[in-house]
Amino acid sequence: MNTRTGRTVGLLAAAVAMPLALTACSGSDDSAKSDSLKTSASASASAGTTDSSGAGASSMDEPFGAACSSVPKDGAGSFDGMAKDPVATAASNNPALSTLVSAVKKAGLVDTLNNAQNITVFAPTNDAFDKIPKATLDKVLNDKAQLTKILTYHVVGKKLAPKDLENGSFDTLEKSKVMTAGMGESYTVNDSAKVVCGNVKTANANVYIIDTVLMPKS
Repeated sequence: MNTRTGRTVGLLAAAVAMPLALTACSGSDDSAKSDSLKTSASASASAGTTDSSGAGASSMDEPFGAACSSVPKDGAGSFDGMAKDPVATAASNNPALSTLVSAVKKAGLVDTLNNAQNITVFAPTNDAFDKIPKATLDKVLNDKAQLTKILTYHVVGKKLAPKDLENGSFDTLEKSKVMTAGMGESYTVNDSAKVVCGNVKTANANVYIIDTVLMPKS
């Protein structure tokens, strides 16, 4: 092979090799960038999921409902204060439940409710009791057996989370059932009583404050 031919072959080989090398280099860079983006996106998605899940769990565990705004912000009657006391004591510190507390005392149920473990109480507000004609209410309040029957109908022997209320049927301490329905932050009990402040924690109970007094069928 003469010198000119050798140079020509060398130049052709170099010309072919250069784009191949550039392609290989470019592919390596693109692959690295792609892997980096995937890793970054995965980490971001993971962080987002954790934050969202954490926030969701936290918000779902808080009291909810329009009437919650009337609960004292601090002191024994606040949500934090009520969480430290058993349910009858906690209710006695909430001004919106004073009629219920009086009824519980008349029925002699303070110790029963305070000593019970892991219960749910559907607690009628003062306004709920005001819906009952005064003559009827006075009669019930002075009939310990009937009053006890009504009040124990508001108590379920286990703690219910909001999700449990979506389509539920629960045995009460009165021995008959209450029915619940709803979702999100809107629930009813026996299709008549609305939960106006739900998921209130006390030392031994979950409390759902309702706008209507529940009446057992018999």
